[in-house]
Amino acid sequence: MEQQKRPYLVGIAGGSASGKTTFSGKLAEELKDLRVLELHMDTYFKPKEERPVVNAPFTQKPYLDDNHPNSFRLPQLKEDLAEAIRSGDYQVILIEGLLTLWDREICDQLDLRLFIECRADERIVRRLKRNMTVRGLAFDEIANVYLDMVRYRHDEYVEPSKWRADLILNGSMFPEKGLTIVAETIRASV
Repeated sequence: MEQQKRPYLVGIAGGSASGKTTFSGKLAEELKDLRVLELHMDTYFKPKEERPVVNAPFTQKPYLDDNHPNSFRLPQLKEDLAEAIRSGDYQVILIEGLLTLWDREICDQLDLRLFIECRADERIVRRLKRNMTVRGLAFDEIANVYLDMVRYRHDEYVEPSKWRADLILNGSMFPEKGLTIVAETIRASV
């Protein structure tokens, strides 16, 4: 009996609005001839009432802390990942999210670690545009959350995880060559 080959695991991390989800989707599309599963960390947010509330460092205004590890159901993500690996249904599993490279247990399983780099000013503009048009939030609300909390959590959890990446990709302009290189690397390993 032939032993099932373990799926190739790719982690995609980066700051808020850096292009992680976009890159993951384009990579899945590029690999459409393979059996690919995308796991998005945002789908593992705890219900709002279970997420931590923290006071901003300078304003002391309380915020729902959506950029903290305790805001995610990480044990469920790990369980779903383990089940997807065991199932033998997938050749490639993409795990995308803020803390993909921060969480040591997830990071240690990855065959390829990617970080989407995008400057803070560009990320805030993208976040404003997305949250105003898609989520209907007001400019001041989005800007205040970013300036009071998000950037501090980025510095605490996301930015340091960049040094665990095998490749750092340009999130300011979609990395077409990077996509090709990553897809070729995956294909050669599956």
